[in-house]
Amino acid sequence: MRPDVTVETLRVSAYELPTATDAESDGTRTWRSTTLVLVEAGGGGEQGLGYTYAHPSAGQVAADVLAPAVRGADALAPAAAYERMHAAIRQLGHAGVAAMALSAVDVALHDLRARLLGLPLADALGRVRDRVPAYGSGGFTDYDERQLREQVRGWMAQGFEQVKVKVGRDKRADPARLDVVREEIGERVELFVDGNGAYLPHEAVGWARRFADGHDARWFEEPVSSQDPSGLRHVRARAPAGMAIAAGEYAWDLPDLVALRDAAAVDVLQADVSRCGGATGLLRADGLCCAAELPFSAHCVPAVMAHVGCAMRSLLHCEHFFDHARVERLLFDGAPAPRDGALIPDRSRPGLGLELRRADAERYALSAQEAAR
Repeated sequence: MRPDVTVETLRVSAYELPTATDAESDGTRTWRSTTLVLVEAGGGGEQGLGYTYAHPSAGQVAADVLAPAVRGADALAPAAAYERMHAAIRQLGHAGVAAMALSAVDVALHDLRARLLGLPLADALGRVRDRVPAYGSGGFTDYDERQLREQVRGWMAQGFEQVKVKVGRDKRADPARLDVVREEIGERVELFVDGNGAYLPHEAVGWARRFADGHDARWFEEPVSSQDPSGLRHVRARAPAGMAIAAGEYAWDLPDLVALRDAAAVDVLQADVSRCGGATGLLRADGLCCAAELPFSAHCVPAVMAHVGCAMRSLLHCEHFFDHARVERLLFDGAPAPRDGALIPDRSRPGLGLELRRADAERYALSAQEAAR
């Protein structure tokens, strides 16, 4: 391989996939489809891919703002390209759509570098572990008892030692829903609950105690929004012993994670590789967590985290989120399936080991007109 390979092309596309059921919901939101914005970076005869789950406008930012910033950049130095992109979106802000666009491009550039080196991405980043512990995640608030039981049984068959259920939409119904889950998982598997910011701080404290006492829940994620460090600190200070308070999935950049750390807001810090700066951003988050002696849990995007997580010393586990795992299986060859409760990178395949199944993906592709709506 030549040492002077540059980023030559950056291609963007978007795909909208309907949910597996008519609709899915959590404590604060209902959705009927998931949109994946795909970035493909080319150079030196190789093609790397990255993606984010975002409005298609993230693709426009990637194509119009970030592509000019990275075209001609050293394909072996994604972190340098990251700095160029970070500067390019200054006028747009370093949050929201711009952050998600940057994250997708960053992953694509790291994937390209790994493919140029002929290495799986985990090795190219510098592995500290061979596998990424994962937990089953879904348990949507609109699931009936049959759907909930079927999903939990699927998680058990995959060997997960923790499972996570959404709560907070119909608070009166949640105890019975958690009874169903606890009955399925028994006493040895840990139960996590995710509020998605559905509670006020004072009511979250009461529900934390109820979930712990009645269902032995060990994890309460986003009882209040990740954007409310003081509210999270209030809940954490009063949560029952043995229950971890976790948040950070809507962090857009390192300063957001620093704010959660400085507020003593969480027991476990979270971030999403498709929102918080891609692989470069999460490696920086790992440094922050190591310095603060905070454990880290990755939010969603399991096929990417199977590799990036192997390079993170502070990593506790990765979320194997039902929607994202399903989308990855529908669009890509090479998406890792959980084995004994963990995601294991395929070291026989370079980069992420993913290849877009273009013929299958085409049925979900958004046209330029649809993306602009």
